[in-house]
Amino acid sequence: VVMMLACQRFVSVVRNSRTLSRHVTTWSPVGAAFNAQQRKVDLFQKNGLFGVPALSTPAGFEVAQQRALRETEQLVEIACNNPPGALTVETFDQLSDSLCKVADLADFVKVGHPDPAFRDAAEKACINIGTVVERLNTNVELCRSLKNLLDNKEVLDSLDPDTRRVAELFMFDFEISGIHLDESKRGKAVSLNVNLLDLNNEFLNGTHLPNRIEKTALPEHIRHCFSIDGNSIQIGGLHADSPDELVREAAYKIFLFPNSSLLLCLDDLLTCRNELAKLVGYESFAHRALNGTMAKTPETVMKFLELLTDKLSDRTAKDFNLMRDMKMKMNSRSTVLMPWDHSYFSSAVRAERYKIDPSLYSPYFSLGACMEGLNMLFSQLLGVSFRNEQPMAGEVWSEEVRKLAVVHETEGLLGYIYCDFFRRPDKPHQDCHFTIQGGRLKKDGEYQHPVVVLMLSLPPPTRSTPTLLNPGMMENLFHEMGHAMHSMLGRTRYQHVTGTRCSTDFAEVPSILMEFFATDYRVVNQFARHYQTGQPLPKSMVSRLCESKRICGAADTQLQVFYAALDQVYHGKPQNRSTTDILKKIQEKFYGLPYVPNTAWQLRFSHLIGYGAKYYSYLMSRAIASMVWRQCFQKDPFNRDMGERYRREMLAHGGSKEPMLMVQGKELTLSLFFLATTFLPFFRVLRIQIFQNMHPFCNKAIK
Repeated sequence: VVMMLACQRFVSVVRNSRTLSRHVTTWSPVGAAFNAQQRKVDLFQKNGLFGVPALSTPAGFEVAQQRALRETEQLVEIACNNPPGALTVETFDQLSDSLCKVADLADFVKVGHPDPAFRDAAEKACINIGTVVERLNTNVELCRSLKNLLDNKEVLDSLDPDTRRVAELFMFDFEISGIHLDESKRGKAVSLNVNLLDLNNEFLNGTHLPNRIEKTALPEHIRHCFSIDGNSIQIGGLHADSPDELVREAAYKIFLFPNSSLLLCLDDLLTCRNELAKLVGYESFAHRALNGTMAKTPETVMKFLELLTDKLSDRTAKDFNLMRDMKMKMNSRSTVLMPWDHSYFSSAVRAERYKIDPSLYSPYFSLGACMEGLNMLFSQLLGVSFRNEQPMAGEVWSEEVRKLAVVHETEGLLGYIYCDFFRRPDKPHQDCHFTIQGGRLKKDGEYQHPVVVLMLSLPPPTRSTPTLLNPGMMENLFHEMGHAMHSMLGRTRYQHVTGTRCSTDFAEVPSILMEFFATDYRVVNQFARHYQTGQPLPKSMVSRLCESKRICGAADTQLQVFYAALDQVYHGKPQNRSTTDILKKIQEKFYGLPYVPNTAWQLRFSHLIGYGAKYYSYLMSRAIASMVWRQCFQKDPFNRDMGERYRREMLAHGGSKEPMLMVQGKELTLSLFFLATTFLPFFRVLRIQIFQNMHPFCNKAIK
């Protein structure tokens, strides 16, 4: 790989069990940092997590909370006692920033920290700050200060567009929280929201818990595939890629076996959400959640999903037939295609047709090589590069965490990305982007640098072998880095709308767009090289990999449609049926593979928490990202002019600009007609709006 800038070289020595051989491979400092074991760091010094001194111990969360609450009281006083103007909006944003700095950080720590004491303290902080947020959402005096601004035409006209928009977004959040209700009903709304915080935590924690079964219940020859604990076997995932059909079937039936307490939790959660929505004046929780998104209403979302199902039906049927034929060809015990077969046999079809063996690709996709590829891509497209930094003592929660400074060639430091990429006990097996600190323009004229965490679940490197990614892992890395760069490149005046703090059905566009770069042979050829020899991945292998994405794509999309439809129905008008009965019906209509008795997949649907009534966002964002790719980068994925325009007209605005306005300008035009004639005909009749989809004073993580 020819790097943009001169860099130091890294020499790796690989020892073979039979012979000692020396392979010289050149890596940039970034590649070297991710292809070697991390230098030991002190996790228990006074600097504290993310450089916050108070967070050197779990008790520090209480200190951080109290500081934020004192600042909150002062800012509320300022907002309520000053004449309406730009200062009002700035004060609201400071208030949001003060609470988010605790809540967002705690939101990550409660799931990502290896120490249970830190996790417990962080979870309490989330609940305490969340309770304060709900009270602020229904604070009449605070709302009146904002209403006085919005009702004063002279003052409103004097505001710049960003300030005016943020003011309107804050007011919108007040309205959906029930500010118009009488005191008694406002109190009830707060109680419902606080109850939801507990239910959300309970359900989310339950979705990740493994199920146990007596060891003797499974055939002896497959027990070693699972975690054995004494006389029981612990199953914490679907093992969907296992070549052993019995392993896949056992994992599916055991991992998805219904948990009665979690079923009750989900019922209570959905009931509570519906009651809250009805209380503040909406037909259903879905109507409340979607008011202001690009889709706007649940009716539009369901039309979207039904349209996709109709358009995909023939191709989906062909895909399932291909998988079924492959199952028969591999002498399966059964010829009936089951849900636990989808992932495995779709991969098998791709592998056979395009001669793809993931194990042959992995040596070329070392984590260091992939990080070099991202560094190279961002350097050429945006003039942005990564700089590896050694964390201070106590700054990180695991010695395997890498810290990257994101630096622009002329603007200097843009922000920090903490890369928590490697597996460890009690760490969730999910890929996520967490905002720790949002970017904003401070009073002194300095810009508050955004700070994010990217959490993956990759095998750690060893002394002789770096972390090797299969093609799917590589795409996931690019996807999550798309979220991170959205946060880094946003340069909004207000943190309330920074980076990914935008409409959920637009927030996935930059990350999904990165998947197109990850599967373009011109990009992959720039960084995919063997971790030992330095030889590039043969072009024929890259081409086959990219072409294989077209196989079984309809069935994969239909599975996402099923998830999105289930999410909509759960959050629509009450069905007076169990969540499992609803699952059966929706699976029959929107998927095509049979429901498996005595399973409850919905209890593993963690997106019901962060993406309640908005899971469709992945599908809609993919449609938009596809259009952006075709019009902007398909011809030349390294076009600097287009990269700069992409940043200027989309990424830089975060949530401060309506999403369709960001994609309807100059070369970034996504005409409604083009969408109408390709993928999304119903877009012609959408009323496009955007709104900040989380609490007005607190924003969450995105996946």
